[in-house]
Amino acid sequence: MENSSKFFANKECQYYPCHKIEGDMNCLFCFCPLYNLACPGNYTIIDKGDRKIKSCKNCNFPHVPGNYDKVMEYLKKR
Repeated sequence: MENSSKFFANKECQYYPCHKIEGDMNCLFCFCPLYNLACPGNYTIIDKGDRKIKSCKNCNFPHVPGNYDKVMEYLKKR
């Protein structure tokens, strides 16, 4: 498989699929390396009592197979 080092689908995971996504889901970034950054994904900031937290519930950015290189480039810039 071309680019197999950039893709992993853990279909045996109890949470798979963790996001609604068309096509294959890349689980390589299961715990998103962009979580602590203002990333290019579709995240929201929600109020949680006296603090605000980042919600990635509607973000598929790191799970799209073609975004591996984009995630890596984004991390290199930080």
